[in-house]
Amino acid sequence: MEKFLLSRRMFLASACCAAASPLITPMSFAAAPGENRMVTIVLRGALDGLHLVQPYADPLLKQYRPDLALDPASGLIDLDGYFGLHPTAADLLPLWKSGELGFIHAVSTPYRDARSHFDGQDILETGGEHVAAEDTGWLNRALSSIPRSRSSKAIDVNASAELILTGPNPVDVWSTQSDLNIEPDELTFFSRLYKNDPAFAKAFGEAVGADTDADNVFNGEQRKDDPAGIAKLTAGMLKGDYRIANFSIGGWDTHIGQRNIFNRPLKGLVRAITALKADLGPDLWSKTAILAITEFGRTVRQNGSKGTDHGTGGLAIVAGGAIRGGKVYGKWPGLKDAQLFESRDLMATGDVREVAAALLNAQFDISAGDLTSKVFPGLSLDLRGQAFLRG
Repeated sequence: MEKFLLSRRMFLASACCAAASPLITPMSFAAAPGENRMVTIVLRGALDGLHLVQPYADPLLKQYRPDLALDPASGLIDLDGYFGLHPTAADLLPLWKSGELGFIHAVSTPYRDARSHFDGQDILETGGEHVAAEDTGWLNRALSSIPRSRSSKAIDVNASAELILTGPNPVDVWSTQSDLNIEPDELTFFSRLYKNDPAFAKAFGEAVGADTDADNVFNGEQRKDDPAGIAKLTAGMLKGDYRIANFSIGGWDTHIGQRNIFNRPLKGLVRAITALKADLGPDLWSKTAILAITEFGRTVRQNGSKGTDHGTGGLAIVAGGAIRGGKVYGKWPGLKDAQLFESRDLMATGDVREVAAALLNAQFDISAGDLTSKVFPGLSLDLRGQAFLRG
């Protein structure tokens, strides 16, 4: 049976069968050998890549999005003369200039047509060819293919890890939302209770230590699901035994009033990425790759509520010292009606799974054979064509 190590907040709940608090923003960690690190960030709700990285030089953008399109004169940050960065993401510009941030436009999973968040996230996290093709997460399966990989500990505060890290390989899960305020005498009681059981004693000691670290990180934070706090705790874990981490940022479902609603999750994402760099430090940051992905893109045309609806082709974000940034990658399909998918969505010209596979190969030396047979079954992969990788 998979061993579960709970944080101090939930350790008492486990022993007493108390109910756990809802999990709002989970983080999952996995241990692997070597010095390279990888962080995945699932952007739940469907990030509008055309709003974050806007093809402002194409006049059709303003025609399709009169209330959403920007240009350098209205605050958009020019990146390369064709694409521009949303002004709310201005704090990412130093990473772009130093080659530690890149964007990959017009990518998608194989998911098409139905545009359901539930199904879209399922295939994004399982990495299958279609919905329900796989019942485990691709990042969990990747752990089995890392050369000389070792089993990681498991912490599961709220019954399960996110789907992307769910599977036979144990992972650790930490929730920001569980707080039982265990008193010092209660800690002493449980310490004595488990002292003659080495496994429980070790688990309890690690839980107390992890929870203390979390309290230090979130001390003074207004929200315990704040992306910057999550990223700081993630960085602390990556400084230790962990090499792979995952967390989510929601709020991207911008059907109504997108211009205002978009800013909140984007600020969170920016703070998370910049916090990871600051807290990892130069040495570890140079060995880290960050991949932010979303279930699908959004419609090219704005809707009647000055928002956008569920689409197809989307945007992947890569960051870290281990990637070659400073460029918008991907085969740009264009915005003419004949170039759109079903005359409404950005046409997907790349598979987001190939981006993830290339990073797994570069960071953990997972072979192309394992990537296309075990991690992403059926994927057609060309590792030579991934220009966003260093080396």
